[in-house]
Amino acid sequence: MKSPVVKRSIVVAGHKTSVSLEEAFWNGMKEISGLRDMTLSELVGEIDSNRQQGNLSSAIRLFVLDYFRTRAMGAGPDPKPQG
Repeated sequence: MKSPVVKRSIVVAGHKTSVSLEEAFWNGMKEISGLRDMTLSELVGEIDSNRQQGNLSSAIRLFVLDYFRTRAMGAGPDPKPQG
């Protein structure tokens, strides 16, 4: 059985490192970086510089979760269907 975790190399602050994340988190990161008009490396660098503790993979997962949770809460309740 293939692991859902994907390991990728990325350059963060000029240093090459590898990060292991589930594909859904990689997709979320790509979406966020596109919306912010920045590269994936720039976004990971920002997350890395702001993390308080833990490893980089965990910090990324928490960042993506918080981003989409905040976005979902800001959208308000789903409109009721007409009819």
